[in-house]
Amino acid sequence: MSMRRFGGGLAVAAAVATLLGVAACSGGEPEGDQVIELKFGHVGAPESLYDVVITEFARRVNERLAGRVEVTVFGSSQLGNDETLLQKLKLGTVDLALPSTIMSSTIDLFGLYELPYLVQDREHMMRMEEAIVWPDLAPAAEAQGYRVLALWENGFRHITNNRGPIVTPEDLKGLKLRTPRGIWRVKLFQALGANPTPMPFSEVFIALQTGVMDAQENPLAQIYSAKLHEVQSYLSLSGHVYTPGYLTVGSRRWERLPQDVRDTIAAIGREMQPFVYENAARMDEEILAAMAEEGLAVNEVDREAFRAASQAVYDEFAATVEGGQALLDKAIPLARP
Repeated sequence: MSMRRFGGGLAVAAAVATLLGVAACSGGEPEGDQVIELKFGHVGAPESLYDVVITEFARRVNERLAGRVEVTVFGSSQLGNDETLLQKLKLGTVDLALPSTIMSSTIDLFGLYELPYLVQDREHMMRMEEAIVWPDLAPAAEAQGYRVLALWENGFRHITNNRGPIVTPEDLKGLKLRTPRGIWRVKLFQALGANPTPMPFSEVFIALQTGVMDAQENPLAQIYSAKLHEVQSYLSLSGHVYTPGYLTVGSRRWERLPQDVRDTIAAIGREMQPFVYENAARMDEEILAAMAEEGLAVNEVDREAFRAASQAVYDEFAATVEGGQALLDKAIPLARP
């Protein structure tokens, strides 16, 4: 391998110094009055729940830590898909992210939130957060190099397709259905009879538009903001999985930030949860009405039939994930009587 020579030894030294300076600014603690620049990458489209919540989070951090920290938001997978963002968190080239389903393919215990109809509502989720997320899931993430700062939301997931209304699992037979890159979501839709294919969210619109995929499943806010309803005819309100969003940083980069900066960012992350849940509920209601008005055919599903058909996923999770049965034993009794 050859290397192009610069104008001389001084030029080489200057170039190396420049590169080292860039690396220091991007990964280390700031010197003097230098502002700490933090990149927040996510996959949400403009006006999605992710976009609304993360923009507000960045505004609060930038206001409260004015002159010390500047959070810049990169949505629509500009810095990569969920899998790439997790890798970049570890490398320190992205500072904050909001992974959801991908966590279940990275850390086994997070597969709990892939189990169908486990989470009944947001109140149930808050009880599970206290009993499970902080005592069990957060330490498991930290052991893999991640720090979960707060629990937000991706949402209750529903199915859209172009073939017809989905009422029972039989209606999914053979349907080419896009899923996120989560092993338990794939297992779920295999159990339900569909033909699931993991795919980055940024590629879903074209896949549906061209017929590469017949169907997809997502929260309403993701469906609408990404305009997936424009290339789908039917929306079936399955609510088959509730997916949290985990405000996450890479542990190594996080520990290099000043303690008071970490404390402030983490506190803002936690205080955002009511804002997240309020906007999620509002957007679900408004978006459902908007999509129906725009011509999407909306139907309810037979949830008991879906539950029965997906029981094998619970059984496999309990049998194959170390500590899986213990998590289920905690989570299920926390549901409403």
